[in-house]
Order: sequence, then structure tokens, then C-alpha cells
Amino acid sequence: MTDAVGPLLYLRGAAGERIGLAALLVLPDGQEPPALDAEGETISATRLLTRLGKTAWRYDFTLPMRRDTGYSLGGTHYPVNADFHGDLRIAFVSCNGQEEDDRKRPLDERNAMWRRLWIEHENRPFQLLLQGGDQIYADELLKTHPALKRWARGKRPPKAAAPQADLAETLHDGFFGLYLDILGQPAISGMMARVPSLAMWDDHDICDGWGSLRPAKLDSPEGKTLFAAAREHFLLFQYGARPDELPGCCPDRTGTSLGWHVTLPGLHMLAPDLRSERRPNRVMGPAGWKSFETMLETIRSGAGGRVLLLSSVPVLGPRLSWVEALMHLTPRLEKYEDDLRDQWQSRAHREEWQAFLQRLAALHATPATPVTCLSGEIHLATHGTLDVPPKPLHQLVASGIAHPTPPKGYAIGLGLLARFGSSPLPGHPIRLQGLPGQPGTYTAERNYLVLERKGTRWTASWELEQSGRTPEVDI
Repeated sequence: MTDAVGPLLYLRGAAGERIGLAALLVLPDGQEPPALDAEGETISATRLLTRLGKTAWRYDFTLPMRRDTGYSLGGTHYPVNADFHGDLRIAFVSCNGQEEDDRKRPLDERNAMWRRLWIEHENRPFQLLLQGGDQIYADELLKTHPALKRWARGKRPPKAAAPQADLAETLHDGFFGLYLDILGQPAISGMMARVPSLAMWDDHDICDGWGSLRPAKLDSPEGKTLFAAAREHFLLFQYGARPDELPGCCPDRTGTSLGWHVTLPGLHMLAPDLRSERRPNRVMGPAGWKSFETMLETIRSGAGGRVLLLSSVPVLGPRLSWVEALMHLTPRLEKYEDDLRDQWQSRAHREEWQAFLQRLAALHATPATPVTCLSGEIHLATHGTLDVPPKPLHQLVASGIAHPTPPKGYAIGLGLLARFGSSPLPGHPIRLQGLPGQPGTYTAERNYLVLERKGTRWTASWELEQSGRTPEVDI
């Protein structure tokens, strides 16, 4: 386990000519956290949590909206590009790991794209890092306790099963250690110390398929304990928050849904929570939908600006209902049903998907609030549009930053499905074009996405591990 981790920088929002930030620092117990210097202002640390002989501390501070600002901590100065007024560079990443033995991988191979991203930042600094889900792969934690092993196999616990408190302790230790090991890797922590981050979780931040599993499994004592531990450490390491608090950018103050909305000059960024209330027959629950509607109303009543919506699962994709129907004809394939239920395009979510698209299309149709969707999850890269006059609504998928590339047949299969087209909203067909310069609809290379605002023009380009940078797409 990494001895010390951080600082890890999180964006809180903007007020006037300053941005709000939080920095997380994890130190061995007994080691006092140094004061943070924010351009001459001395900031003390707040203790968040102690576990496994280490304590997590947080610094809350602001910086002026300038390109050449920064902060100092422990004798090191961290430059921060905080100029959100003019031209803007945003990096988007997702799927930071793999399902099995992620921590055993050579770091040179695992983090090749993270190092490339850091080099790009040093040459042309980013203002923001967006993380679209699966920042860790917690699946391996299901092997750390007999009750979790039984739960993963779908077996009922014996009468002499270990107390739930023992299971909870195992999971809390496991999540804490996993986050320290992943976020403490130099290529990742180096970026996160210098570029403020906004993140949303997806299933692997809990376990594979969370929310699309059988309700009896989700609602079992083991399932509830797993979710509670995952949630606490998601808040700590991806929001820089205690489990009993939420950043001010989260509209649902009950904490049932963890979606967020951050406003910057000429820009709205929002991320609905697609996991906390998910069930096989829904993507968001009542709290999630209420939070999402609050975000949209805030945007509609404001001064306008580009809307970047982070949907951890792609909003636009091929028709999957035919595949789901075929699964029931072949029992061997039914084990993949939860993977399909994870998608907005699943027949189980069709009405909810239509309602989600209707709201996005209505917002995008207003010239003052053009919408662009950002997603990961599928371990491929692609580009699609929803036809919403006068200009299409773009969906940009970048996945994954560290996950190994899936077989090319997977990309080809999804591309064949995409050829049939899909029009969940009458008169607004979905078109999947793929990346510029690439032969297929889906590109099977590790990647990250770069969004740029140059004056009033917005563009997107993908950095591909083998093929390099794609041409820019106007969005």
C-alpha cells in the first residue's frame, strides 16, 4: 500500500473571479499535515477519516481565475491553470483499471496513456480533468471475504455466517487500500495534483453490474454493506468529502443521489448519478430524477452557455433489444443479461431513456444552451449524434484510459448493430459516425478525450494509443 497519497485536487465551483478547490492528502498516522499556501493565504487541514494506520486530510481554498496561479504544500509548488474565462482545455478519461489483477500490472504498461496525458498537460495545460466512471475496479474485493464470495456466486449464507460488522470492516479496509494504491500511482497523482477533477462513479467503483443485478442480491445484507462501503470511499477519494457530507454542487442534499452541477464562465457541467438508485428496470430513481430536473431548471433560468453532460453509460448507442431477445433463446448467453441491462438502450429502460433524451433535446434546441454528452464504460471510442435541429447533439465516448483493449470482434459487432440505426425519439434519429480518420464505428484502442474552447468554437479530439491524435470534430 502506498505510504502517502496526494495532494489530489477537486473542483468545487466558481464565485466571482475565483474558483473553489479542495485538496486531499493521506498521511501515516502521527504525521502532522503541513499548512497549504494558496497565494499567500495559509490553509489548515481538516481531518476526514482514519483507517489502516493512515489519516485522510482535506484543505479547502480558492485561487484566482488566472493561468499562472497555484498552491504550495510540503515544500512543493503545484501550478494550476485556473483561467476559465477564455480558451479552455478539458481532459476526459474513464475506465481506469481492469477486472482482474489490476494492481499486479507493470505501471509502465498500465499507465501509458496517463503519462501521455501528463506530458500533454505540461506542454499545454488543462484547466479541468473529468472522470467518467470506473475510476477503480473493485471487483477483486469480492474475493476478500467468504460472505462476499458466496454473494458473488449467488449462494445464500449459512446459518453460522460471519457477523456483518466483520464484513463491513473487510470492505472498508479493502476500498481504502485500493484507492490508495490506484490514485497513488505517480502518473495519476501527478495529474490530479495539478488539474482540478470532477468525477462520477459507475459500476466497477462498486462491483461489476451494480444496479443491474437481481434485486434480491442488491438488497441483501451483503449487497447493502458493499454499497455503503463503496459509497463512503467514492465520496472520500472522488469528491474529497466525508461520508456524512456532500459538496455544495450536489443538488440532492439527502445524499440519496450523488449527481453534481458546476457552473463556470460560459459553461455548465453536470453529471446525473446513474448507479445509486439503479435497478434492473430503471437507471435513476426518484431522487436522481429530481436532482436532474433541478440541474436542468438551473441551466434554463441562467445566462446560458455550453452544457457538458457526463453520462457514465453512453446516451446514444446501437439497438440492443434484438440481442436481449436472442439471449432468452440461448441459456448460455443469459449470464450477460446484466451487462445489457446496464445500457440506456436496454428494452427495460426504453421509456426512461426516451424521457432522458427528450429533456436533453429540448435543452439543446435552445441556442443559448447547446448540449454535448460525454461517456465511457464500453472500453471503446466512438462519436455519435442525435438529430436536433438546427445542429446535432453530439455524444463523445472515450474508454478506457487504462483498461486493456477488447477484442476487435467486439467493436465490429457493435458497429454492425449501429448500421441498423435507432430513433427512440420520433424525428430525431441517432447516427453513430465513429472517430474521424478511423475505419470503423468503434475504435478498439486505449484512449482519452480532449475538449477545447477557442473563442466561441468547441472541438473534440481523441488521443489513441496506437493511432495518435484524431482530427478535431466541431461540436
